[in-house]
Amino acid sequence: MIEIVCNDRLGKKVRVKCNPDDTIKDLKKLIAAQTGTKWNKLVLKKWYTIFKNHVQLQDYEIHDGMNLELYYQ
Repeated sequence: MIEIVCNDRLGKKVRVKCNPDDTIKDLKKLIAAQTGTKWNKLVLKKWYTIFKNHVQLQDYEIHDGMNLELYYQ
């Protein structure tokens, strides 16, 4: 299990525990459960990289304790 921190810079910081072989879509669904928004309205970024839904976390080299930027569509 890894823990990922997602910050939307509007005062909401979400900590999510997931597996490295989960997809970005699975991560978005876990975030949506905590924030109360729909998962398909969330966009996850790191710098200028926008993460695609079908790719696994380990393929993007997302590790334990990593911070991701959370945006709303």
